[in-house]
Amino acid sequence: MIPLELLAPAKNLACGIAAVDHGADAVYIGAQRFGARAAAGNSIEDIHHLCDYAHQFAVKVYVTVNTIIYDDETDATEQLIHQLADIGVDAILVQDMGILQMNLPPIPLHASTQTDNRSAEKVKWLSELGFQRVVLARELSVDEIAAIHREIPDMPLEVFVHGALCVSYSGLCYASQYCFNRSANRGSCAQFCRMKFDLIDADGHEIEHQRHLLSLKDMNQIDHLEELIQAGATSFKIEGRLKDVSYVKNVVAAYSQRLDAIIAKHADEYCRASQGHCTYSFTPNLNKTFNRGFTTYFLHGRQPDIFSPDTPKAMGEYVGYVKEIRRDSFNVAGTASFANGDGLCFINQERELEGFRVNRAEGNRLYPQQMPQHLHAGMALYRNNDQDFERLLSRQSSERKIPVAMYVDTTDDGFSLAVGEVKVSIVCEHQQAEKPQQENIIRQLSKLGGTPYECVKVGFPDDFNYFIPSSFLSELRHLIVKELQTSEKSACFRPEKRLLSTRKEATFTPKSTTFLRESYELNISNRLARDFYTRQGLSALIPAFELTHQRNALLMQCKHCLRYSLGFCVKHGGQKPQWREPLVLRLGDGRRFRLDFDCKNCQMNVYAAD
Repeated sequence: MIPLELLAPAKNLACGIAAVDHGADAVYIGAQRFGARAAAGNSIEDIHHLCDYAHQFAVKVYVTVNTIIYDDETDATEQLIHQLADIGVDAILVQDMGILQMNLPPIPLHASTQTDNRSAEKVKWLSELGFQRVVLARELSVDEIAAIHREIPDMPLEVFVHGALCVSYSGLCYASQYCFNRSANRGSCAQFCRMKFDLIDADGHEIEHQRHLLSLKDMNQIDHLEELIQAGATSFKIEGRLKDVSYVKNVVAAYSQRLDAIIAKHADEYCRASQGHCTYSFTPNLNKTFNRGFTTYFLHGRQPDIFSPDTPKAMGEYVGYVKEIRRDSFNVAGTASFANGDGLCFINQERELEGFRVNRAEGNRLYPQQMPQHLHAGMALYRNNDQDFERLLSRQSSERKIPVAMYVDTTDDGFSLAVGEVKVSIVCEHQQAEKPQQENIIRQLSKLGGTPYECVKVGFPDDFNYFIPSSFLSELRHLIVKELQTSEKSACFRPEKRLLSTRKEATFTPKSTTFLRESYELNISNRLARDFYTRQGLSALIPAFELTHQRNALLMQCKHCLRYSLGFCVKHGGQKPQWREPLVLRLGDGRRFRLDFDCKNCQMNVYAAD
């Protein structure tokens, strides 16, 4: 049986608990420092609390330590990793290879997508270094994932399935650092790719004016999970460590239900990686949660309509079109129902997103707080805040329980209660019952409220006919719950001591590194990382972009291509462009960025034009 893992984001402890409650098999969360989302840090105490809660259901907790690290931070990073190991964290996500040179506790390392994992040789190299899992680049197709799995079948592969997309390959985006001195590799991305640009040709002609040309739609692979499973992926990651609790609840529930449906079809091949089933008080709907429109990205190769040039903001679900407008209201043609307080939006004739709040809804006639100036009949309308749905999610919206079958039996001096291999007993006089007692015993043992368990069956020997006082049954129940919780926590993965020595040996043994470019793209920002790459046989090492100024630097490497997206890629059936290259992106403040179209690798590169 192959365990499948739904991996959910947690901005904080509340989001982490919500993820567990709504069906996650694992949760990833940032500590106070060194996570690739600087705005989503958490204390050791909160992460410890999350581990204790999650491990009741055999749900794992991974912590992101996936920024590049400076020399004066290496000791603090090592100390943090030891603290995380001490509280029971199941793995850490890593970008900086200097971490492999540290005196680490025996905790599994996952290679973050920030290490740019898009080839079989890179994944094989990471495997040889002792990584326990690799998070693949978002840009890979299902065929490319399958090819990597065939090449390195023993390496667990984690893939993104939902949420926001970076336009550059992760770990290779330096635009935010270059423009704003805010490093994406240090967790402080300024979201350069969500900004407006002009697109200008070599003769100064403006092809596009002030559009969000690098802003991608959000990924949504819920209808393609089975393909990803068959390709060899076993962990399915939802992006969103800056998202709120309602986002986590809705998206995790939707994907958990879909995974369960797939496993039900292949019950002899797959299982969930954690325990428990969820009962929801709402129907998950991905369209009702923050999204910029959805795309499957490059899952089946290059596809049109993957970017969102009109707005980088959430538009939400389509709810109909504007039918008729009055002075203070309008009506909507469509089947959606509305509530007071709903947030609606539309793209105006200037191709700008406009939003407004519904003050009063009377059927399909809506009275905004203030009539939108540019709203016209015939315009498509979207809802990016559904009050009724948010109200449902603001309450307890799921309960997760582990079904248990109990078996009662006698011992020499009392009675025992077993759940699988877990068994407890009490000393109690054997009293023959004057009337049947099994119903009362079942009722008393089934009182598992406030625990992660629900009793689905109580079994007895055929000749069982004893009276057990309720107080003794209560004691048996408490004992079995305590023992189950202890056994569940101990059953969660705890790394062997040998992991540390194996990893050390791997880092000191040079591997084949011909696929690595000796440039600032290695993100070497500390002495330990330099030592690591020196041991791997590299010599002409260049410091990280954050530590040196590079003229005409390569700032982004993008699978997204503006030639293609604007309909001018002849290779893929587009029309021949009339412009003269090189093309330039220009920010509103006048800063310019040269585009290079690497057609051999089907990639668009963005260069600084200084």
